Amino acid sequence: MKTILLCLTVLTINAFAGSFRGMPGLQLYSLREDFKNDVPGTLKKVKEYGFREVELAGTYGLSPEEFKKLLAANGLVAIAGHFPYDQYRKDPEAVARDAKALGLKYAGCAWAGHKPPLDEKQCRDIAEVFNKAGAALAKHGIKFFYHNHGFEFVPHGNGTLFDLLMELTDPKTVFYQMDVLWTVFPGQDPVKLLEKYGSRWQLLHLKDLKKGVPTGSLSGKTDKTNDVPLGTGQVDYPAVLRAAQKIGVKYYFIEDESPTVHEQLPQSLKFLREVKW
Repeated sequence: MKTILLCLTVLTINAFAGSFRGMPGLQLYSLREDFKNDVPGTLKKVKEYGFREVELAGTYGLSPEEFKKLLAANGLVAIAGHFPYDQYRKDPEAVARDAKALGLKYAGCAWAGHKPPLDEKQCRDIAEVFNKAGAALAKHGIKFFYHNHGFEFVPHGNGTLFDLLMELTDPKTVFYQMDVLWTVFPGQDPVKLLEKYGSRWQLLHLKDLKKGVPTGSLSGKTDKTNDVPLGTGQVDYPAVLRAAQKIGVKYYFIEDESPTVHEQLPQSLKFLREVKW
């Protein structure tokens, strides 16, 4: 396995010569089970896969300073991190402190507090939290973002509550991360959304949805085994990546929540190396 990973490292660094430009990062939540047992060893695996940039979802019992040192020891840089909605609601300054200690450019929220189904009042409350968080983080030179999770696409007016959330949040301080799976699963078109909101989208989560899984659900939940290697599922990734590069998405992170993540990551990286449009 070690030899395979080392070979893959060379490939991932040097061979992204298709239409997709750059090297994707990894959302470390993908390896959450590994982190439970061995934080230093798991970060070493991330390095061996060839990743250099990562997105965080916690620091696994370590202080931000300790975790940043471990990242640096493995040649890894944390670009973004996810923090709980209630922390943004109650104390965005605490998020800013941790984000600065980790050296993050972006601090985001991956699930907004609400009672399903989302309604207009809750959407407006969420927008207020996001605007306050965005303003607080901006004072520290950090960009706030929201990561859609599928439940936001409740029909509203001529669009959805996601459109209302975009409308209500400050474009100067509140940005967005598209999770492609959580856009396709509720029945939305990621290409149209990327084109519609342009530079509001600063980051992208690269995930694919297994073929045959019904779409149109607003639950924000699906079985982890429905997360499949990029290019093997329902997503038209050449079209998505083309649109994302056209509007200037700045950072791409693979997130693989499946129980077979170590088998799937090399397949996803291979797809990104070779994809053309």
